[in-house]
Amino acid sequence: MAGTRVKARKEPVFGGERFAVFAECMLTGVWIAVACLGVVTYPAAFAAGARHLRRRTAHEGGGRREFTADFRAAVRRGWAVGLAGWAAAGAVWVDVQAARAGLPGGPFAGAVGLLALVALVVAVLRAAAVWTPGASWRALLAAAGRRTLRDPAGSLLIVCGLAVVAGSTLVVAPLAIPVLGAVAAAAVAVERRYGRD
Repeated sequence: MAGTRVKARKEPVFGGERFAVFAECMLTGVWIAVACLGVVTYPAAFAAGARHLRRRTAHEGGGRREFTADFRAAVRRGWAVGLAGWAAAGAVWVDVQAARAGLPGGPFAGAVGLLALVALVVAVLRAAAVWTPGASWRALLAAAGRRTLRDPAGSLLIVCGLAVVAGSTLVVAPLAIPVLGAVAAAAVAVERRYGRD
């Protein structure tokens, strides 16, 4: 028919929005891995990665420059959190060695230490997922610690994300690098879910 317009239907290109988010997570994982090279900078790296993913999923733009600016802001006080995390890991290593040496109460101390370390890692990731420039890491960690205990389902999801990174490392070591972005995305999703409940 003359004069009638036929609407062109837009077909999703290779998954469209979902694939774009997946690709953004993988790229963010690479940025996080590079930012973690400072050893004590991992909380700041995850905070910058999570903020980048929050911006992207809200369609607010963002890119490498914004990630770098966020990382610099987060690392100013976040390095102390990273240092404390390594100290906690060292204490757990001593507990595990005591358990292996057969000292009385060693297995119990080792198990408690490992559970506490996992809870600490989850709390740090949950704090990083809601970090904003100028936020106090101490306040963020205190609130994240409470959410870690009050929201066991969300905390378990983050633990599963960490297990995926560990499994990826065992199968194909380089795959663990981009998967770090998926862990940051999982932490962001868990925090959004918790905020809606």
